[in-house]
Amino acid sequence: MRWLRDLLLISALCAAASAQALTPLQARAIAEGDTDARVAALGAAAAAGEPGLAAFVQALLDDAVKLTPTQVLVVQGDKAVDAASGEAGTLPGDAEDVVNNNRMRGALQATLASLRLLSTDRGARAAAIDELGKQAMDEAQLPLIEKAWATEPDAALKAQLGRMRAGVLVAASDPAKRLDAAQALGDSGEPTVKALLLERLADGVEPDDRVRAALRQSLDQVSRRLAWGERLGVVFTGVSLGSILLLVALGLAITYGLMGVINMAHGELMMIGAYATYVVQNLFRAHAPAAFDYYLWAAVPASFAVAALVGAALERSVIRWLYGRPLETLLATWGISLVLMQSVRSLFGAQNVPVENPAWLSGGVAVMSNLTLPFNRIAIIGFALLVLASVALLIARTRLGLFVRSVTQNRRMAACVGVNTARIDTYAFSLGAGIAGLAGCALAQVGNVGPDLGQSYIVDSFMVVVLGGVGQLAGTVLAALGLGVLNKVLEGWAGAVLAKIMVLVVIVVFIQKRPQGLFAMKGRSAEA
Repeated sequence: MRWLRDLLLISALCAAASAQALTPLQARAIAEGDTDARVAALGAAAAAGEPGLAAFVQALLDDAVKLTPTQVLVVQGDKAVDAASGEAGTLPGDAEDVVNNNRMRGALQATLASLRLLSTDRGARAAAIDELGKQAMDEAQLPLIEKAWATEPDAALKAQLGRMRAGVLVAASDPAKRLDAAQALGDSGEPTVKALLLERLADGVEPDDRVRAALRQSLDQVSRRLAWGERLGVVFTGVSLGSILLLVALGLAITYGLMGVINMAHGELMMIGAYATYVVQNLFRAHAPAAFDYYLWAAVPASFAVAALVGAALERSVIRWLYGRPLETLLATWGISLVLMQSVRSLFGAQNVPVENPAWLSGGVAVMSNLTLPFNRIAIIGFALLVLASVALLIARTRLGLFVRSVTQNRRMAACVGVNTARIDTYAFSLGAGIAGLAGCALAQVGNVGPDLGQSYIVDSFMVVVLGGVGQLAGTVLAALGLGVLNKVLEGWAGAVLAKIMVLVVIVVFIQKRPQGLFAMKGRSAEA
């Protein structure tokens, strides 16, 4: 509440007065005069460690300071406290407002943050350094920064303060100080330092040739460090995209790779999984808001189950009559995809719906100054690997997997030994559809959820399956990760549209040379 803040401010000023607070001359020098003189007085008071400075600076930022010919007053309501003596009294009629321009406000904010550099709490000091790094500073703040730099016990924070100090000194009036600062900035890997060096190297800014040479050398060093961050960022983004393609393509590796069904509605099954996640999120928000951060644990099985049930209904009603007829299957599933999209538009609307990340998937881990790995992307990579391992175990080590492989290799012989081939077809198609639902659940954490969600990934997922080798999970993994990284590398070089075209050309050329894909199907009918 405002009255409580006012009371605390008055109390702080009174406490500062009893601890040898600002002198009347210091308070007036900070509150009155031209901006250069006020900033210099502010820096001198900060370097001296005046006890009442923080409260006075906060009052200036709150526009709560007024001037009379003899006093500097901090005003709250109808009361006034002398900034130097701490004595309370009434507000004189001749008191004038203190006017702070943008530069003065910036200096006041920087001083308030820099005063926290001397805190005993490491977290407070780290937060103060981060805040100061976002503000423009001049030599007026240098004494306090140097004092904090000299006394900082933490090596990482001391290095940050050293770069901050060099950033101020690089604009100093003394060429020797600028030279030392220019050389010291070469040890940084911060994008802000690169921008500062480029600014100092602009025409006419730095007159000294030796300093300009040192600035150019430091710029090269900083640029090299930042380039590594950019390269690693491209690789991580490519692996992240590849993990999404892997999730989408795993279902196709079963329905198309093992069963030979060209399912053009696979993207819409993924969309159904995403909308199932949206529905579960809303149920948690409405009925269990305290457990909202755990809604994904319910959304994952729900998205699998809903997509699998829809897949089972499609297989039993339409696709079971079209096995061995790829063209009819393609046309039928394409029509089904249109029906599913329109059904979702009718039920949820044509606009995208929001899916919120739980708190534990928000934010990221800073690996380098220009490289932050988002937690949701890291989680999707781990989730894709978990789903891949589960599918591999299911196909290779379970009774259902044995039946799926037997029906795929020789349907008549499997039927002769008692395998219910129609039921296995339904189970396998439902499994592929359920995996597509899991892909939709994962995609809901990183992108928009809308009726057209599946259209963005269906072509890429088919390319992954064909490139990896029909029915080969290992090939699907390599193809997904390879296409993801290749796509992101080409995007940075040629743009998103040309990158897609170039990737398609690469795949066409590869398939011309190796029609069986990266890994050929083992068996008597496989072509080497």
